[in-house]
Amino acid sequence: MLYRPASRPSTPQVFQRWRQPRTPVPATQVRSEHRARAVLFLTLFTMVGELVAGWITGSLALTADGWHMGSHAAALGIAAFAYAYARRHAASERFSFGTGKVGALAGYSSALMLAIVAVLVAVESVERLLTPEAVDFRDALIVAVVGLAVNLVSAFLLGGHHDHGHGHAHHDHHTHDAHCSDKHHAHHEAHDHNLRAAYFHVVADALTSILAIGALMAGLWLGWTWLDPLVAMAASLLIAWWAWRLMQSSSHVLLDADDSTELKAEITQLIESDADNRVADLRIWRLGGEARAVIVSIVTHRPRSADHYKRLIRHLPGLHHVTVEVYLCDGPPCDVHGTAPEAMASD
Repeated sequence: MLYRPASRPSTPQVFQRWRQPRTPVPATQVRSEHRARAVLFLTLFTMVGELVAGWITGSLALTADGWHMGSHAAALGIAAFAYAYARRHAASERFSFGTGKVGALAGYSSALMLAIVAVLVAVESVERLLTPEAVDFRDALIVAVVGLAVNLVSAFLLGGHHDHGHGHAHHDHHTHDAHCSDKHHAHHEAHDHNLRAAYFHVVADALTSILAIGALMAGLWLGWTWLDPLVAMAASLLIAWWAWRLMQSSSHVLLDADDSTELKAEITQLIESDADNRVADLRIWRLGGEARAVIVSIVTHRPRSADHYKRLIRHLPGLHHVTVEVYLCDGPPCDVHGTAPEAMASD
């Protein structure tokens, strides 16, 4: 008769306290989702209004800007979708370290769209310089002013990302002290690539509108038709620079690039100042925002439990997944407190 082991649940309730906690969705991200959705609706409303007004009046400038607003609506739609997706799947076991990188992926995608916009504006500027076309300065000024107003309101709604969150992050089932928790949430939105991408889209458009208003006024009153494409070219270069910086920062998160030199030094110092521990290997990577995962390998003659080493660094902000490996050292002692081998041998 074949032996069949008794079936057991995959994750017994008794083991729950030893499992890594899921990375929570910060309160700041919920507020960012609401702001992104509000700006999306504002952009869609403006887009429809400009398309309808362009159709009624026959203004090509209004119609063109309406479709231009559509491109920003697409970028803002990506941002709003990313927030909603990350929130709804935050507790899903399919995502080993949570959904924090969804925002970085959305930010990278929006940065690519921003770069495409910069290229299209640059190409059109060169074409206008080589083959000038007649411009209806009055209609174009109306469009630029309306676009500037909408983008200033949108930038105001999206730009409130210096607020301090009031939620508290958890680390290995221990609550951080108040100062560390405030510091964590104060910096979370600064690393919210999704919000930064949406913000850059509206700021870039606002900047373009400001420069366009100046160029159109010069064309209307001074006849400087050549200034409009030159200003657009300058704006495209600045937009391309913003897109490049955003792609760099978001790609570092997506590729698990290490940007935690100071944090690594602090973790090493805290662990190695306890007994004769030595940090043999230390890996840190971002999970999205300020949340980080840590794997640390410790070599020591006096091994303690993993919880002991986690407690040494639990006050550091942003550590949501900490894995500790402890190895018994088979070499000579290396006590950082200066304990001589002879003294240890005589104990």
